[in-house]
This record gives sequence, C-alpha cells and structure tokens, in this order.
Amino acid sequence: MATETETSLKDAFGKYADFLNNLNEKRERIVKASRDITINSKKVIFQVHRINKYNKDEVLEKAEKDLSAVTNQYVSRLVKELQGCDFWKLRRAYSPGVQEYVEAATLCKFCKSGTLLNLDEMNATLLPLSDPSEEPLQINILDYLLGLADLTGELMRLAIGRISDGEIEYAEKICKFVREIHRELTLVVPLMDDSHDMKTKMEVMLQSVMKIENACFSVHVRGSEYIPMLGSSDQSYPLMGVPNIDP
Repeated sequence: MATETETSLKDAFGKYADFLNNLNEKRERIVKASRDITINSKKVIFQVHRINKYNKDEVLEKAEKDLSAVTNQYVSRLVKELQGCDFWKLRRAYSPGVQEYVEAATLCKFCKSGTLLNLDEMNATLLPLSDPSEEPLQINILDYLLGLADLTGELMRLAIGRISDGEIEYAEKICKFVREIHRELTLVVPLMDDSHDMKTKMEVMLQSVMKIENACFSVHVRGSEYIPMLGSSDQSYPLMGVPNIDP
C-alpha cells in the first residue's frame, strides 16, 4: 500500500507532467502562429516590390491592407496564445514571425513616408489586441533590431529595382536611409548581450549598403547604358569583392 509520501510525490509529478505537456502544446501552437505571420508578412513584402513610379499609391494601399490583415488575423492569434503567460520564456518560438512582421511593417512605412516606424509605434498597434486585464504582448528590442536589419536587404532590392526603372533619386534616398540604419546599429550592437544573430546580420547589411552605393555610382559614372540588375552576372559590376546576396 502506497505511503502518504509516495502519494504526495506521485501527485506532484503528475502536476509537473501536466504543466510540461500543456507548455509544449502551447509552444507548438505559438510556432504555428509565428509561421503564419512569417508567410503572410512575406506576401506584404512581395506586394511592396511591385511598386513603380506609376502605381505607387495603388500598391502601397494594397500592401497596407494586407499588413492590417496580418495584424488582425495572425498577430492577434499569437497575442491570445501568449496572453497571461510569461511570453519572454517562449520568445524563441515566435521570434522569427515577429522579425518578419517588423520587416514588413517598416518597409511599408518607409515606402509611404520615407521614415522609420519605431518600436513604440509598432507596440502601440498591438495594444488593442490584448486583454486590458493582462500584461500586453510587446515586441522586444532585439526582435525589432533583427527585423530592422532584414529590412535593409529588402530596401537594397527595392533600390536596384528603382534604378532599373530610372528612379535614381529614389534609389539614392534609399541608400542614405540604409546607410544611416547601418551606422546607428554599428554603435548599438557591441553593447548588446545576445548579439550573435545581430552581428551576422550586420555583415549582410554592410553588403546591402555597398551594393546600393555601387549601383548608384555606376549609373552616375556610366549613365543609362548601365542599369545593374539584382544578381547580375555582369563581371564588370563594381561590387568591390562583395558577393551577390541570396534572396
């Protein structure tokens, strides 16, 4: 016959097992929500890349509508899953989706106004999704900066596309914006505790800056006869040894 101590231990371990099972199930749901956010945020980014000098308003209106749908349908589901729990402990389960969401939102904001969507503005859009009685989900500074680093790659692609359409001034505006982001992050990253991913992204970001600068420089020097395309196999493309960046 089981002693009182054995029964107590059995009950305790049963509770721990239930807790871990529920946590694992929640983590799986959060990973699924993050994956959905990633997929649909990428669709917003692809929509933005349809932009040209003739359809800017139309494309951005559609992109903003799609971004709103991502917020209301997918980010809201993530918020509900994380409501009432220590969502910082589950960060790695949802971080990829949040980074992609940051990338899509900041890309839309830059294309519309030429400015950066900051972290406070992003978190303000999440507040209505949360139960006022619970701690609201907030995008943390690391995920925001990681998403911002990825933004520069999309801006590089956008700049090359604008050069191809003859919008040199717009490409130069993008170049200046990306250069400023890189300069500011260069000051911040060494002070970060968990900065391994960020340091890797900084290397890619520098390649993006150099690729835009060289594309703009080539057009100024060689004129409209030279319109570099992203991933060009032209050996004369002056990238100063910088390899093409995989999409």
